[in-house]
Amino acid sequence: MEERSKRVKGRVVLMKKAVLDFHDIKANVLDRVHELLGKGVSIQLVSATSPDPAKGLLGKQGKESYLERWVSTISSLTSASDTEFWVTFDWDHQKMGVPGAFIIRNHHKSQFYLKTVSIEDIPGHGPVNFVCNSWVYPAHRYTHDRVFFSNKAYLPCQTPGPLRKLREQELEVLRGKGEGKLNEWDRVYDYAYYNDLGTPDDGPDYARPVLGGSNFPYPRRGRTGRPHTKTDPKTESRLRLLNLNVYVPRDEQFGHVKFSDFLAYALKSVAQVLLPEIKSLCDKTINEFDTFEDVLSIYEGSIKMPSGPIAVKLRELVPYELVRELIRNDGEKFLKFPVPDVIKANKTAWRTDDEFAREMLAGVNPVIIRLLQEFPPASKLDPKLYGDQTSSIREAHIENSLNGLSIIEAIQKMRLFILDHHDALMPYISRINSTNTKTYASRTLLFLQDDGTLKPLAIELSLPHPQGEQHGAVSKVFTPAHEGVSASVWQLAKAYAAVNDSGYHQLVSHWLCTHAVIEPFIIATHRQLSILHPIHKLLKPHFRDTMHINALARHTLINAGGVLEKTVFPGKFAMEMSAIIYKSWVFTEQALPADLLKRGIAVPDSSCRHGLRLVIEDYPFAVDGLEIWDAIETWVSEYCNVYYTSNDMVEGDYELQNWWKEVRNEGHGDLKDGNWWSEMKTKEELIESCTIIIWLASAFHAAVNFGQYPFAGYLPNRPTVSRRFMPEAGTPEYEELKSDPDLAFLKTITAQFQTLLGVSLIEVLSRHSTEEIYLGQCENPEWTLDAEPLAAFERFRQKLLKIENNIMERNKDKRLKNRNGAVKVPYTLLYPNTSDYSKEGGLTGKGIPNSISI
Repeated sequence: MEERSKRVKGRVVLMKKAVLDFHDIKANVLDRVHELLGKGVSIQLVSATSPDPAKGLLGKQGKESYLERWVSTISSLTSASDTEFWVTFDWDHQKMGVPGAFIIRNHHKSQFYLKTVSIEDIPGHGPVNFVCNSWVYPAHRYTHDRVFFSNKAYLPCQTPGPLRKLREQELEVLRGKGEGKLNEWDRVYDYAYYNDLGTPDDGPDYARPVLGGSNFPYPRRGRTGRPHTKTDPKTESRLRLLNLNVYVPRDEQFGHVKFSDFLAYALKSVAQVLLPEIKSLCDKTINEFDTFEDVLSIYEGSIKMPSGPIAVKLRELVPYELVRELIRNDGEKFLKFPVPDVIKANKTAWRTDDEFAREMLAGVNPVIIRLLQEFPPASKLDPKLYGDQTSSIREAHIENSLNGLSIIEAIQKMRLFILDHHDALMPYISRINSTNTKTYASRTLLFLQDDGTLKPLAIELSLPHPQGEQHGAVSKVFTPAHEGVSASVWQLAKAYAAVNDSGYHQLVSHWLCTHAVIEPFIIATHRQLSILHPIHKLLKPHFRDTMHINALARHTLINAGGVLEKTVFPGKFAMEMSAIIYKSWVFTEQALPADLLKRGIAVPDSSCRHGLRLVIEDYPFAVDGLEIWDAIETWVSEYCNVYYTSNDMVEGDYELQNWWKEVRNEGHGDLKDGNWWSEMKTKEELIESCTIIIWLASAFHAAVNFGQYPFAGYLPNRPTVSRRFMPEAGTPEYEELKSDPDLAFLKTITAQFQTLLGVSLIEVLSRHSTEEIYLGQCENPEWTLDAEPLAAFERFRQKLLKIENNIMERNKDKRLKNRNGAVKVPYTLLYPNTSDYSKEGGLTGKGIPNSISI
């Protein structure tokens, strides 16, 4: 009887290798043989309260116990569903105390995904829960035992003595040795430059500069340890395009459902495979849309999927699950795109000046517009290199459109705004225009009207001086017109401005300012903050899938000759250009209030909520964003205050200090000398930093990502490329503009194949996964044992539900004209979707996922 009382029962939940691991039946059969021979999966509990003097005060370890009834429990050889096992531990709680960790050894041939381990009852203590969410590979793959800790958070100085060594050892494993190739079972988080975008072995056209640690500063990426190319020892070799096994730590990879979703996107965007087939299908003028009806037909009609040998070839490239969806033999057409929201209610409202301006406040890139504080607009480019780049917009261009105000009055009353891409693009325009692209650097001036909407006043299109960049810019100014050829010229001017904004959005607002800048925080968190650390627990949900999506983006999207270079106007200079823009990136300015103040869109006002007042009151991104920012900040503040009761505790937390030092000196090492980095000595600095990280990874990314298909899925609204310059009077192009303005417009913007490729890409980027976890939701309700953080998280969730209601009410308010616009697309990109547990996903145009996962 006494022996029995020393036994405790545990419940283990795990999932076998995923379905998309190509039905590894052989390994499953071998697992059964090993199990029958007595080599199964063992778990050994480690005490958090009773040290073992013989092991240097490490916690006492119980006997190894094996998962029971593996053979009968794992019934299906190929299913990827959760499976529960029981395990019985010999554990004398009077001698051993309370377990705080366990060691697991997998003696099978294949890996499994360990979700949770729960010990039913430790007498005098109650249940102990371990939230694992980790792949466990066969034991011979590891140099150290796999260790998991219970779900209680500890600062380093508060860690129970018997667990301290294990805590430190686990971080050493995750840091790795800093050299050598990394394999799928390695769990190493390490840094590398962006030296994996080019393939110089394929010729000079495919060489790309190394980003990071050079003239081109850049955030660091995760290291893979692949060998260098033969041609250039600084460039890392790449995998073949259809080999998606890019190294990221296994626990950072997509789950099987998400990976299936992503492979569908990868297939659609493999340009090298689809290019010849799709081109051959395009009738009439090769690779051109001749009318807007042709463009609409890609949504309402579609492109017939190739059959015969081409279809067979495509079928061989992808797993069965995807073939069913993508390459169907049942007559379903391929690449049949859903109708984007921007043309659902009205096919032409996107062409209005009102909508053109409204999308700067409530579109897919509502984060660039700023208050104009000097006239004419000035440039910050170095005059020694670029000459005089001051705007050529003059009073005469706009004075009659200011509702009776003078320019000085309009500036004083904060009524003039600018969408300014001039300085970012001008240094690259000559090189970009040496390719098939023909584009300008643009400035767009706008006026804030009495009804809260913006009115475009003028668009300036600039080129470098023909005798050299040092001689300044040659610019033309266009003003609104609504009749005759002038109206067609104005539509084209708006298109050139939209091309600038599309490219800047994709490269900077989206890729650089969310995906790229967050990755170093993920790497540093795993290297320096133990999984027991409360800040690790706080941030981890906001890092899910990001390293994997970034690795896949480098593989197929932002690489030399990849989809981005093929579809966005800077082409081969795209990533290099984003590196130049990163030079002026400031972490603290990523806080929404700081960003709004910097752009002059808000002014300090202590009488207002958030301590600032919006200059454009009906600015949907900012209004909704400030509510979300406030909710995140409150949640982070309440959470941090549970664990840090003084500033000294922040400064004395060596894991936290190492984390922050590494983020600054390694992860964002090219900017380490910035005087704006906080010193991480106070609770306020910790709260602000964590709030910014969560804001960027959740709400900011949602605002600039999930509106892509609703607004840019119809490419005439957000063209990504311009292929010829503005037609000059007296030329055949000008005559064509007069006689067939639609054809001239379509011949200027993105060509047909690029459109299909670009639209298929952003359709997938804009889709919510069926596995989405939204802000205010959590993967496992037992993510922490600590009651106060759980209560604070529930308050956070309730606040987000209230914000959902506020957003829907604002969208119904007819006085707020920027919330729906002439296109009748309500602004829901910052609708949290905390209330949605349906797991349906799709092109909803709303919802803030916890992390950058697409």
